[in-house]
Amino acid sequence: MLLTSICFVRLALESVMTMTTQERVAADAFEVIPTGAALGATVNGVDLRHLTEAAFARIMQAWHDHSVLLFRGQTLTDQDLIAFSRRLGDLDWAPVQETGRRFVEGLPEIYIVSNVKVNGEPIGSLGDGEAVWHTDMSYLDLPPKASMLYALEIPPTGGNTSFCTMYGIYEALPQQLKDRITGLKIKHDGTYNSGGYVRQGVTPTDDPRQSPGAVHPLVCTHPANGRRMLYLGRRRNAYLVGLELAESEALLNELWSIVDRREFSWEHVWRVGDLVLWDNRCTMHRRDAFDPNSRRIMHRTQVKGDARPV
Repeated sequence: MLLTSICFVRLALESVMTMTTQERVAADAFEVIPTGAALGATVNGVDLRHLTEAAFARIMQAWHDHSVLLFRGQTLTDQDLIAFSRRLGDLDWAPVQETGRRFVEGLPEIYIVSNVKVNGEPIGSLGDGEAVWHTDMSYLDLPPKASMLYALEIPPTGGNTSFCTMYGIYEALPQQLKDRITGLKIKHDGTYNSGGYVRQGVTPTDDPRQSPGAVHPLVCTHPANGRRMLYLGRRRNAYLVGLELAESEALLNELWSIVDRREFSWEHVWRVGDLVLWDNRCTMHRRDAFDPNSRRIMHRTQVKGDARPV
């Protein structure tokens, strides 16, 4: 793995070193245009295969400012996607498919989100149904800090992805509710994935007090900017530690009723060549269902977290 990482870094450096001065200026001269919603921005005029350090630093600042970034018109191989992703940090290996196989042989960092089947076998996970609001892999002790999704094939309609700001949701809470949840910890269920499927090797249970999963603070502070945010993960089987189950359910339902307000979200309608980068620590996301007779293929990478949520 170390040799592979060195090769990716070397290729990226050689690509930048061979650029002319004019090309470097052009690479740095991109636009960051906010979506106008509660979060998110589009980055225009950038090729993620060829980024100077200055351009990458601007992208990171925009990411911290807007939480979700959209890069349109990219032409990336899986190796290109991995190389760009690694500039943010070490990558998680994708979980093994429900079939027990890796998604892309030789590239364990690539996770395929797709409903497509070849010879009756799915090439990816999560199918064509709705994926409910969630934070990626919050059931781990050390959740990932970032995720990227790159569109290779999209259906004619449906399959849109929405993101919501956990900063804005926390800030909108009435002070009485903020005081009530201060210091609470939440157990993040690891039984089901966002498509509702039982994770490999897990015995399903619908008792949130007994289900597997990590415990994190309900209100966290972002390590890059110090902003406070809710850290809910996902609704199913969540549990507020130390409360009676009925009290935990009622309080979580109250918080989730605020999550569903459209003023805190931005909906992305995909095009082929789109890459979306989101901050897994301060956002949640969901997906609309789409026609199962349509094809949708996305490749995803995931950047390891630096520290536990605090």
